[in-house]
Amino acid sequence: MKADQRPLSPFMIGPYYKPQLTSLMSITHRATGVFLSVVGAPLLLWWIVAVSSGPAAYDALLACMAGWIGKLGLLACLFSLNFHLLNGIRHLVWDTGRALDLKSAYTLGWLVLASAVILTAVLAGVLL
Repeated sequence: MKADQRPLSPFMIGPYYKPQLTSLMSITHRATGVFLSVVGAPLLLWWIVAVSSGPAAYDALLACMAGWIGKLGLLACLFSLNFHLLNGIRHLVWDTGRALDLKSAYTLGWLVLASAVILTAVLAGVLL
């Protein structure tokens, strides 16, 4: 077989391969998990240490989180947590052997994405 007749590999992004919702959801699930580990867990630890250290440390934490960068970080953590949780539930549904056909997979994917955005907006309105 000549080199120009060989089939192209599916990993080639661009005109050769169109990313699908299921693959994007999988990548986002992993990215939100990493983000929660690298950013969310240290923020939670900082909050626990500040609460246990007294009012001065807690006030310093609140001052850092009151700016737009702090609120953006908290919003990103909130979305990541919501998306990761809801997408994890979707995977648990798949583990039972349900919703594995293409239409159900796409419906659940869009439902997870919309629910994560709505839940983040609601919780941000209450918490931030």
